Amino acid sequence: MIIVNLDVIMAKRKISSGELAEKVGITPANLSILKTNKAKAIRFSTLEKLCEVLDCKPGDILDYNKNMEEKN
Repeated sequence: MIIVNLDVIMAKRKISSGELAEKVGITPANLSILKTNKAKAIRFSTLEKLCEVLDCKPGDILDYNKNMEEKN
């Protein structure tokens, strides 16, 4: 399962969800879907913009845990 660690990076960068959504150019609702691991996909362009705004690498945002079961 792919795990999204946006909350951790956002806390380290002291940026709010509203501010991040605005700077990345996505809706707060779509950011919430990403943050709660409910997204089924992410565009590379969105991932790139997240990395640019948060000054991080994709691996800082996304993680993989093969032992974790998906919650539906």
